[in-house]
Amino acid sequence: MTARQDTIAAIATAPGAGGVGIVRLSGPAALSITRSICARALTPRHAHHVRFHDADGVVIDDGIALAFPAPHSFTGEDVVELQAHGSPVVLQQLVARACALGARHARPGEFSERAFLNGKLDLAQAEAIADLIAAADTRAARAARRSLDGVFSQRVEAIGTQLLALRVHVEAAIDFADESLDTLGGREVRTKLAEARARLARLIVEAERGRKLRDGLHAVIIGPPNAGKSSLLNALAGSDRAIVTDVAGTTRDTLRETIRLDGLELHLVDTAGLREGGDAIEREGMRRARAELERADVALVVVDARDPRAGRAAVAGDIPHVSRVLWIHNKVDLLPEVPADDAATVYVSAARALGLDNLHARLRALAGDQGGEGSEGEFSARARHVEALQRAAQHAGAAAAQLEHEHLELAAEELRLSHDALGEITGRLSADDMLGHIFSTFCIGK
Repeated sequence: MTARQDTIAAIATAPGAGGVGIVRLSGPAALSITRSICARALTPRHAHHVRFHDADGVVIDDGIALAFPAPHSFTGEDVVELQAHGSPVVLQQLVARACALGARHARPGEFSERAFLNGKLDLAQAEAIADLIAAADTRAARAARRSLDGVFSQRVEAIGTQLLALRVHVEAAIDFADESLDTLGGREVRTKLAEARARLARLIVEAERGRKLRDGLHAVIIGPPNAGKSSLLNALAGSDRAIVTDVAGTTRDTLRETIRLDGLELHLVDTAGLREGGDAIEREGMRRARAELERADVALVVVDARDPRAGRAAVAGDIPHVSRVLWIHNKVDLLPEVPADDAATVYVSAARALGLDNLHARLRALAGDQGGEGSEGEFSARARHVEALQRAAQHAGAAAAQLEHEHLELAAEELRLSHDALGEITGRLSADDMLGHIFSTFCIGK
């Protein structure tokens, strides 16, 4: 994975000019390289005002230098930060000088990767660094910060420890095959496994909420032709993103728009109206609409409020597999009286911007925003985390089934697989190629 004996260098601040720019070095030669650049030794964890010199002794810039000797640093190695004026030219000169003295350019994410490899962070915490940098609002930043602090990892580790203890107990019981499992503490094993499965189920729900907070909610707008799907997209986006006419079948392809609603990122997909018939192009649009539904977090089903029964019938066969459905009765401005919203239905007029506040609130609730901004205990998560938790839960369930039949070898194997799935989240059992893929998505200076 990493040539960890190398010393690496990179610009750690954002591209472009700024008041201050930082060049970071990590590795066994970081302190000696810095001594050559600054023409002096550095006292650990003290800020020094220094001049940075090139190979001929000419001053590149003046600024602040800080040294963090191993193991008390971000990466666990000798780390130095050179803070200069934020000119890209100056910062590139400093990196070039460090490389001339024996360092090499860091790969994307290599500083965080070294922190993981040296035990300073687990993998979920390392990923939280990238999530914190990419956070688009306060709530997402706080959730990423909690993951970086280990809130998510601690939950995962606690369940993993419980599963490991159960596996040890079951494997020990294998040596007493002539004894009933109940005489060997089987009731306690089953009880504790049920507790672990319940904790896993709760963690999956919270991790899915954290995943949506990080990735946004994938919402597909579907419905029969002329129900007002494109008008709804335009109303939510606040601009005329989609063509709106009275002609059925105007929307032929999927149209995508990302919007933010009070901190919630919503990936909207407007689709072709679902109906029988249509020309070849319209039928292809309907096929794409159904394909989008396959991966939707929520289906926003738009029907004409004047004849909702017909609209519901038109899409009834396309939504049973969608986990969450919100029915939107549009064009209420054409009704003599606007009905009250209920648990599954919101009444709006996209053209007149009526009922949109209620729709926004319902969308936030669908994304799990029950506690408001910065909900206590909320953490960021990724799709791979949720998938690993789901596999862990499946194997734990299989272990419970095997215990009921006292198939101890099979139960122990399922417990091992469940524990290993959790280990993938923190990186304890991850393969090198997966780690390389994850860290390659980081920015260079991290």
